[in-house]
Amino acid sequence: MAEGWARALKAGVVEPYSAGIAIHELDPRAVKAMAEVGIDISGHRPKHVNDLAEIRFDYVVTVCDHAREHCPVFSGGVKIVHVGFEDPPRLALEANSEREKMDIYRRVRDEIKEFVTGIPESLREGVVR
Repeated sequence: MAEGWARALKAGVVEPYSAGIAIHELDPRAVKAMAEVGIDISGHRPKHVNDLAEIRFDYVVTVCDHAREHCPVFSGGVKIVHVGFEDPPRLALEANSEREKMDIYRRVRDEIKEFVTGIPESLREGVVR
């Protein structure tokens, strides 16, 4: 969702890439939540951080505690910023209905939008959530 927001809101300001330290399938609820706000992420494909090894990053943003704890070392003065969003799939496991599950995704989607809206200033300031 973060890459989708960054591409929609910050095109020409940042060049976002999304990757993880573990590969998971594209989450259909995340796709649905983003489609509700007019952003199509259905074509996004999960990537491992190693798939982006040739790219020189200025910033790496980790969005969950697991990624922060296991984030690889980046060379070249990369600034790592952690923004700890809750994990919608994990929270959805405890929801009683599809509506409750989607409400979790919508809430996190909107929190991510708030962070992305502040880019690049929030990155330079090293905002840690």
